[in-house]
Amino acid sequence: MPAVLTLLRIKNLALVEELEWQMGPGFVAVTGETGAGKSIIIGALQLLLGERADKSLIRTGADVCTVEAVFSGNGLQKLNPQLVEAGVEACESDLILKRTLSTTGTNRQFINGSPTTLSILKNLGDELVDLHGPHDHQSLLSPDRQLSLLDSFARAEERLAEYRNHYRQLQALIAEHSALNTAETAREQELDLLRHQINEIKSANLVAEEEEEIEKRYKLASNSKRLIELASATANKLSEADDSVLSQLAETQRLLRELEKIDNSIAQFSAAHDASVIELSEIARALSSYTEKLDLDPEQLAALEQRVSLFETLKRKYGGSIVEVVAFGERAAERMHNIEGRDAELERLVKEIENVRSHMNRDGEALHKLRTKAAPKLSENIRRNLRDLGFRQSEFEAKLSALDEPRASGFDSVELVFSPNPGEPLKPLRAIASSGEISRLMLAIKSALAAHDEIPLLVFDEIDTNVGGEIAHAVGGKMQTLGRDHQVICITHLPQVAATASSHFVVTKDVAGGRTFSNLREVTGKSREEEIARMLGGKSESALKLAASLLKKNV
Repeated sequence: MPAVLTLLRIKNLALVEELEWQMGPGFVAVTGETGAGKSIIIGALQLLLGERADKSLIRTGADVCTVEAVFSGNGLQKLNPQLVEAGVEACESDLILKRTLSTTGTNRQFINGSPTTLSILKNLGDELVDLHGPHDHQSLLSPDRQLSLLDSFARAEERLAEYRNHYRQLQALIAEHSALNTAETAREQELDLLRHQINEIKSANLVAEEEEEIEKRYKLASNSKRLIELASATANKLSEADDSVLSQLAETQRLLRELEKIDNSIAQFSAAHDASVIELSEIARALSSYTEKLDLDPEQLAALEQRVSLFETLKRKYGGSIVEVVAFGERAAERMHNIEGRDAELERLVKEIENVRSHMNRDGEALHKLRTKAAPKLSENIRRNLRDLGFRQSEFEAKLSALDEPRASGFDSVELVFSPNPGEPLKPLRAIASSGEISRLMLAIKSALAAHDEIPLLVFDEIDTNVGGEIAHAVGGKMQTLGRDHQVICITHLPQVAATASSHFVVTKDVAGGRTFSNLREVTGKSREEEIARMLGGKSESALKLAASLLKKNV
């Protein structure tokens, strides 16, 4: 089942205190008197599509505004790669979008219950909803948008993606070639600097693990005099002085042996005493050996000082540690190799540029052929839809022109030109002043692209402004046709359009307890006839009969 919007829940948005709107597929009409709050529905959808929000939208007296939408259908599974990339759990048949605003300025958004960013919500919304309002025809004036419409009709998106991939590769290679092909003087200056840096690092004979060991040795060497004094004094107290510890322990050792001759139980103390004497003797010998090792000559100390100083100089210039200095030297050597091998590298880049350019040209030509073939078909399709919408003798053409230089969009530009009346020249859309004409033209274009458009929900906000009579019937017929391939929501003032809808909802404005509330209800049967009659100008008997006739005609 194609994806459809099944539920829209709004809380504390403008005049809406709480609204839960359940709808089905097909063409859904929304009507109501001017000022009733129909635009709030569009505002809620725009919030879910990632539009910028203002806390003034929050209903007076409320702290938080919430908008939530549920989309259902197997067609949602195509969005799963995008959801997974955004860190959101993939969906099977339901997708829930939610956005909250608070008076404190906090703005939060969720996809399937997972917090997300506004940009991700907007990107997802672009895949779900296509919204058109009275001023959205401005997008039709953009050359890029017009070319996108043609590509959509031509089903050229895949070929365009391949072309753009090669175009980006080509631009990157050209930039790399330009950067390498710098002025000769600047090249020589850089080479001189690189040689100096490499030689300075290389001549130091650095080893990554050496820094810690050298600093440890230098610390010991620089304090060797004090260390020797302390170690010698300790050794002297233990064994060398007349009243040394060991000489005194010899006397206590003799006394313990005398005790042991009288009482054998003293043997354990005598043994422990002997062990202590041995251990202290070992300490005394070890300290003597330690002082001999510390007895460094001035030349060795100077060499260590010089090495430590070299480390600090290199680290100050090339990195915070010897490891980083070594890495800097390796990068400098690679850069010098690339510059010295500049001619070979430039030659390689030229060949790669030509190779990628040939692939880009192949894709560009294929894209051009698709557009050339599709342009007259799109033009005829739109002309046919325009005739249905009252432009009996209008002319429309998608004029394709070759660009002087390739762009990210290909080799072509397109200009949609239109003449609403016979005898008038074809003019660019930006030269059309009538909003009624441009609105019908947009509807004709959407009708032509309906079978090629994969966006599930189309929303039209009073796109039928400034039309009436038979044209209004035609607009309703187009909406009904669009509803076969898409879910269509249309906010309209035209009874002829509302009567063609598969379901019909009315927005009302009520006052209770001194507060104004906007409400939404579905109308069927007699209540729908009454709403169509109101739109026709009143609930007179003649209006009710005409309303019934309109509804019967579209059953």
